[in-house]
Amino acid sequence: MKKPKTRQCPALALAVLAAVLFAACSGKKSGVSYEFTNVRRGTLERTVSSSGTINPVATVKVLPQMSGKVEKIFVDYNDPIRRGDILAELNTDMLRLKRDQQRATVVKARANFELQQLSFRNQQALAERNLISEFELLTSKTNLDNQAADLAVAEANLRVIETEINQYAFITSPIDGIVLDRRINVGDTVVDSSSSNSSAIFTLAENLREMQIEATVGELDVAAIHRGQPVRFTLESLPGRSFTGEVETLRMVPSVSNNVVSYTVIVKVENQDGSLLPGMTCMVEFIVERSEDVLMVSNAALRYQPTHLSAERIADMVFNAGLEGMNDEQRQAAIEARAQAQAAQNANQNANTGITGLMMGGGQQNTRMMGSVPGGGGGNRQRQNQGQGGGRGQTVVMRNLWYISDDGKLDVMRVRTGISSGSFTEIRTREDLEGKQVILRERI
Repeated sequence: MKKPKTRQCPALALAVLAAVLFAACSGKKSGVSYEFTNVRRGTLERTVSSSGTINPVATVKVLPQMSGKVEKIFVDYNDPIRRGDILAELNTDMLRLKRDQQRATVVKARANFELQQLSFRNQQALAERNLISEFELLTSKTNLDNQAADLAVAEANLRVIETEINQYAFITSPIDGIVLDRRINVGDTVVDSSSSNSSAIFTLAENLREMQIEATVGELDVAAIHRGQPVRFTLESLPGRSFTGEVETLRMVPSVSNNVVSYTVIVKVENQDGSLLPGMTCMVEFIVERSEDVLMVSNAALRYQPTHLSAERIADMVFNAGLEGMNDEQRQAAIEARAQAQAAQNANQNANTGITGLMMGGGQQNTRMMGSVPGGGGGNRQRQNQGQGGGRGQTVVMRNLWYISDDGKLDVMRVRTGISSGSFTEIRTREDLEGKQVILRERI
């Protein structure tokens, strides 16, 4: 016996398939897994980062005051020196010969001056008896003045040579400090500082126990820098160590490179153990603000926003969370303000839809398209608040923290935030949030 054939109902099959797909989608949404973090206590710092170079507080470049050949060198690199110590000596053989020659010139000039002085006296005596003219007397006086000038010039030249032999030939230290650089050797010829070819032969540092950092700070951050501000810096050559300093001055002269304006900040640091050497590069952090023993949470938790909820749903949840902690009057005012804002927004959308419908047709379709744009309504306001929290200003703003409630449902709370270190942000809302578990991100 043949079994009767049964006819499949297309409508029933479609319904079953739709139910399966709906269940699968519902399970996917309800099965979202999260990574969590806790609100904890700690110390937060808001800093401005920069880089700089360590240099001595004061350096002096020593140039020779006369030309000559280097005869002796008395100091070397890193030698401590005192003010007036002889650093090097130049050869003075030719100068001594010039001194002897100039002494003879002085003797000759003095003899001519004395002879002319005697002649002028005789001319004065004759002029008193009217035996010579006034012109002859004036000529004798002029010759006497010339001889006196020649004698003064000869004596001055002699003093110059003696100064070069006794002083300029000995290159001395103008400060107490240490020798950083030596650029001469015995036998080298140096040129006096008045020549354009002259260069420094020694570089001296006043004191390596006190150093300074020349750090470059951009114009966007320079407003947060002030005198006496604490500074922390590290060196690549000394990993694991952290040093401290203090802002000494901010140089007002800007530096422009590739259309970027920056300023030089001088940081005073101590170098008692001598571990800081001139020329070292360091990473500098200017401590703008510091809070100790405060509640804080990861910035990633403040940035989190559920991906499986619509913008409208997120806006509603955030608005309801914001109503907590308000009194009845504040809550009613907030509800009325939101209703007015939504009414104004709907009116604008209806007006735009009517104009678009006249131009393109299908007003209802355009309304659906505009309503489906993500980020509308309260969700946009939420992102604006989040953007404000990441800025440089320290105005207290409201941010969102998402968590799983006791009944296992996704929920959100509004918290006031303070300073941020870039990784963590201070929470100033309630003290009872310590240890609270919040959503960090969705697990893929």
